[in-house]
Amino acid sequence: GGHRILGTPFDAVDLAEDRERFGRLLAGLDIACPEWGVARTAAEAVATADRVGYPVLVRPSYVLGGRAMRVCNGPEAVVEAFQGVDGPTLVDRFLENAIELDVDALCDGSEVYVAAVMQHVEEAGVHSGDSACVLPPQSIGTRTLAEISATVRRLDPALGVVGLLNVQLAVVEDTVYVLEVNPRASRT
Repeated sequence: GGHRILGTPFDAVDLAEDRERFGRLLAGLDIACPEWGVARTAAEAVATADRVGYPVLVRPSYVLGGRAMRVCNGPEAVVEAFQGVDGPTLVDRFLENAIELDVDALCDGSEVYVAAVMQHVEEAGVHSGDSACVLPPQSIGTRTLAEISATVRRLDPALGVVGLLNVQLAVVEDTVYVLEVNPRASRT
């Protein structure tokens, strides 16, 4: 021990990945995200889906590469998606007819440089690793683009990220929702 590690501290990674901590952070910053819950059993997942409203996106916590990620339109599909899943599972309201965006930014701990705002070509819900994107975004206005940049600039220092940051967002009828944050650059 005793070695100083440069860049993003572990706690910032955990804060971005732990949905309960991340949800509290977003609420404190007054940043919108789709309604969500964490389930440990299929019954909990169905109860959460009933509360947040269908369709829902079901996926394991700390997932990489979109594995085991499913959009479910009813309780049977939620129970099916829960089969073979080990550990806590996120149940998010799936935003329909959304424009999905990926933002890559760089932060030194206080100042944030928004490097790129990319619009996914495919409909929302296709994993960013499997989708194409366009730069600059074609389907959002300058006001929404400015709101996205301002949101990322508030979020980054609050998370404690030092270095690269990727924020995935969705826009539905001019409302900007943060879907998730990765304390790294996007593969996109």
